[in-house]
Amino acid sequence: MRFNYQARTKNGEVKSGIIEAGSAQAAAEFLRRDGLFVTFLHDEDEKIASKFHFFEGVSGKDVAIFSRQLAVMFAANVSLVESLRIIGGQLSNQNFREKILKISQVVEAGSSLSAALAKYPDIFSPFFVAMVRAGEVSGNLSEQFNYLADYLEKNYYLQGKVKGAMIYPMVIVVVMVGVLFLLSYFVMPNLVGMLTGQDMELPLLTRFVIGFTNFIRGIGGIVLLLALVGIAVIIVRYSRTKSGKQFFDELVLRVPVLKSLLKMLYVSRFADNLSTLITGGIPITQALEITGTIVGNNVYREVILKTCDGVRKGQTISSVLFGYPELFPVMFSQMILVGEQTGSMDKSLLVMVAFYEKETERAIDSMLILIEPVLILTLGVVVGGVVASVMIPLYQSMGSV
Repeated sequence: MRFNYQARTKNGEVKSGIIEAGSAQAAAEFLRRDGLFVTFLHDEDEKIASKFHFFEGVSGKDVAIFSRQLAVMFAANVSLVESLRIIGGQLSNQNFREKILKISQVVEAGSSLSAALAKYPDIFSPFFVAMVRAGEVSGNLSEQFNYLADYLEKNYYLQGKVKGAMIYPMVIVVVMVGVLFLLSYFVMPNLVGMLTGQDMELPLLTRFVIGFTNFIRGIGGIVLLLALVGIAVIIVRYSRTKSGKQFFDELVLRVPVLKSLLKMLYVSRFADNLSTLITGGIPITQALEITGTIVGNNVYREVILKTCDGVRKGQTISSVLFGYPELFPVMFSQMILVGEQTGSMDKSLLVMVAFYEKETERAIDSMLILIEPVLILTLGVVVGGVVASVMIPLYQSMGSV
């Protein structure tokens, strides 16, 4: 294998070139034996492949694993730059690998790790950067990365549970659409010819199904498909605008089935982020600002930023949150008040995090229990209606013979 490398000598002279070795680790070892400190090492055979991975996303799981690995490296007394190189060289995600290797170069050039991470806000959130910066100030980066890994792993698990809860309804909807497609294109055409060929008045249900089938199989089906795609594109593009995000963030908090689940999710996220930042030594106003930017909902963001302004003016967090019982339950604000009075708000927040995480999981399970029979019933009604539209006139024709 051929590797492009960039390295420095003991005198600081930069050297670059190509080296052949069986692996990246072997190439780095050869260069170290020659007295070179590797700053960049890349498999030349992956140049073409990396172009296709340029837009490869970096998931929360990737960042969580990176945090855990970095904490282990620090615990083993491996230097920061060397840790970044080792971890970056082992990443399978090409996009993430390139970012980490670039970060290692920036850090080696004299930048702090938090400043280097802040250059990639699409990967490392303000919360992540603030925790790293706090670790740099206190000198306990290893502990901070363990905090981050625990937080990200927990967050990834909860997001996975929410996404998993949505898979089943989506599967049912896809099956329903597939059944309608098969009936419209392969079953109904033959039956329609048989039914319309008989000298009898067809039931209303049968006429409706025949009309719908003809509509789907004709130009109407294409128009409907294009209309649905167009509506989806408009909704997605609008949701990415400032006004669109505000509209949908307000809307989801009014949907009967979702609002209770989402409120628990946002409250839990607020408490988890704030407690982690406070534990990490971040000032309370800065912690509130960061929490507001990453809570994920503009309605909650505005309230949290108002809370931050109130704290700057001498108010307590609980006194502001008590004014928004529709977003923050009174019990939650009461626990904040207890934490403020006892000087242990981080512990009070952790208690609420544990409570709301369990409640969120229960709400997800309850939602699935509620949605499952509704979707199955809907699928049964659709398929049963199509079958009935065919069987009713057949029975009528047999009875008239």
